[in-house]
Parts: sequence; C-alpha cells; structure tokens
Amino acid sequence: MANFTTRPLGDTGLRITELALGTAPLASSFWGNTRETGISTAVAAIDAGIAWFDTAPLYGLGESEERLGAALAQRPEADVRVATKAGRSLRGEGDVVFDFSRDATLRQVEASLDRLGRDRIDVVHVHDPEDHMDQAIDECAAALADLREQGVITAVSVGTNHASTALTFVERAPVDLVMVAGQLTLLDRSVLDELLPTCRERDVPLLAAGVFNSGVLARPVEGAWFHYAPAPPEVLDRARRMDAVCREAGIDLRTAAMRFPMRFDGVAAVVVGMADPDEVAANVAAWTTPIDDSVWAALDAI
Repeated sequence: MANFTTRPLGDTGLRITELALGTAPLASSFWGNTRETGISTAVAAIDAGIAWFDTAPLYGLGESEERLGAALAQRPEADVRVATKAGRSLRGEGDVVFDFSRDATLRQVEASLDRLGRDRIDVVHVHDPEDHMDQAIDECAAALADLREQGVITAVSVGTNHASTALTFVERAPVDLVMVAGQLTLLDRSVLDELLPTCRERDVPLLAAGVFNSGVLARPVEGAWFHYAPAPPEVLDRARRMDAVCREAGIDLRTAAMRFPMRFDGVAAVVVGMADPDEVAANVAAWTTPIDDSVWAALDAI
C-alpha cells in the first residue's frame, strides 16, 4: 500500500488522498469494461491506499456508481471519501438529460445513494452546468446546500470543463470546493489566470481532473485527442517535446502530467480515471516517482 499524503478539504472536515480514482472507466457503456473488472479496479485502488473516489450517474448510465458501491461493500472497513454529481439525469432506458431543477436534484441524490449503497455522500458536484447556469445555481446548488444542512451530504461543489464556470460558482453559489477538468495541465493552465487565485482567497479547494487533456498527454501520437477533439499540430508538437524532456529524465510523460497540478497551492487532489487493476498499480507507482525541479523548469518552458 502506498503512503499517500492526505489533505484537508477546505472547511468541510473531510480529509482526502492527493490521488483520486475517477470511476468513468469502470463502466461497460462507452468504456467497454466488465462488471467484474470494474469492481476489482476500485477494490485494487482501495487496497493501494487511494481513499478518494469520483463518480457520477452519467458514467455508464449508473454502472460506475453501482460498481463502486459493490467494491466499497467488499471493503467495509475502508475509510474512503466518495463524490458524485447531479444535474445530468438518467431517465427511462438510459436516456440522459440535463435537469438542474430542485426536484430532479433530490431524486438524483437519492438514486445515487441507492446505487452506491451508502446512507450519505461526501461531495456532490453540479455536473457540467454551462448552458443552465441560473437554474444550476438557484435550484441545483441550493438543493444540495439544503442536503448539506440535513447531513445527507457533506460538501457542495461544481464539476466542469471550464474555469469560467467554476469561477462563477465560487462567486455566486454555496460551494465548498470546485473540480475542473483539463484546465490545469501541462498544456492548459487556464485556472491560474483567475480561478485558482480566487479559490485561494476564499479557501475553496480545487480538484484537478482531465490531466491528460483527452489523451494527448498520455500518448502524444498522431491522432491523439486534446479537449475532446483531434489535437492541433501545434499542441501535438508541444506534447511531443514534453515527452522528450521526460524520457531524457527517465520518467514517463503520464507521470509528469499526473503530478503537475499538485505544484500549486490551493489544489487538493488530482482525479485520474483508471480502468483495471494494472492501471491502478502503474498510476500509484507513478505518483511516488520523484521529479527534479529541472524537469519542471524544462516543461514550463515548452
């Protein structure tokens, strides 16, 4: 088991490991994972010392929550923290809709509790609210704040791909933390402009997800994706030059990409999706690999 550093999650009273398991790859839908492998992946993460899990109803249309719940049931003694999301609802036979209404939020949290097999949830993120900001703040986040007061959840957050969205929530909504994907990476440092300084001022922790920028920082090869689309030539070239720096230093680009966000004060954890126990073992090993300051300086220059 790795000796992971734990950090306080702002004023929530929660402590989390710096590395979190993102559970989207546990699902069969889109990811093609089996239920057995999904469950064993989460169990392997627990056994490796990861105590922070991020899931959502959207991931596998409920599969990831259910499989994470099954894994937690196999390790009932484990002291773990679980985050899920609200705002992207499941309806009927796998239909996904955006619904940030108060009633939908309460139904979603109740359904998540059932799939996870838990009586409370540590964190609930408002999920991708960009096109529904007023309702997401006035109804969804407000409903989550009420559930926080009732003790059903511990903390309210927003999970988004846009630093500007997270900034709006920090300024207007009752959030305890924020999670931003793809915007605190070796290639995209958008959160440093305004969001992270504001979070620091208000003691709102930031979680960094999407650290591989859709894949180009995992494998910078022709056809790699960046921000959910094929990587432009200039971006691919930068990723390849970063890869060369890492290789010369004897480390993997994935290792640097995973570790990069933790260089910044105010970042509480990095969320990384993992699909099987071997990937868990590789990421845990990468997390403990030392990286010299000269490597960071060379990467920063690119």
